[in-house]
Amino acid sequence: MFAIADPRAAWSVLRGATKARRAAPLREPFVRYARAFAAMMAGLALGFLATAVSIHSGYGFNALRVGPWTAWPQTGAVDIDPYARAVLARSGEAPLGRDQGLVFVARVDSAGAPLVGRCEYRVTAPVPAARFWTLGLASPAGALLPNPTGRYAYASRDILRREGGGFDIAISRVARPGNWLSPGEARDVVLVLRLYETALDLEARHDPASFPNIVKLACP
Repeated sequence: MFAIADPRAAWSVLRGATKARRAAPLREPFVRYARAFAAMMAGLALGFLATAVSIHSGYGFNALRVGPWTAWPQTGAVDIDPYARAVLARSGEAPLGRDQGLVFVARVDSAGAPLVGRCEYRVTAPVPAARFWTLGLASPAGALLPNPTGRYAYASRDILRREGGGFDIAISRVARPGNWLSPGEARDVVLVLRLYETALDLEARHDPASFPNIVKLACP
């Protein structure tokens, strides 16, 4: 003989199953909305991350790289990208127009090591053809570096040259003869090369040997 189940227990199970079936359609839209919201938030986070990386690593996209030197030609163009515009708005910098020239920045030496203020470097010619150029030190944010000499850069018209037109610039906290730039007490530095009225082809691949060479000499 089979035992007859308690009618009250059977009714309770049946009622619970009915409630579950009624609740399932109500939960499905909520789950879909929750997933869509999570995907949207993930997309926003990735977008903000990409913007932050772009802003703090340079002037956006479309960089022109030659050895340790990097320029962003779009910063002086009418069709400047929004990332470069955000960087300029943040720094307050007025970029050179595309027809005025180009600004190259070196954050590393020619061997790829970061430039630091305590080390000594030698920067040597050549410089790409330009009507006028300047080559100097700055902070990674682009600010002038306080130093005992009061000199922040050399220009094509006042730099001391070797026979044949070449030049050397010593970067050191200790005084050096000839062309010398002091980083002062700065921990991190960058080199800034400004080329005015240059005919540099922005679409070509340029030989790093046509740009200033940055050699680390010592690092106490």
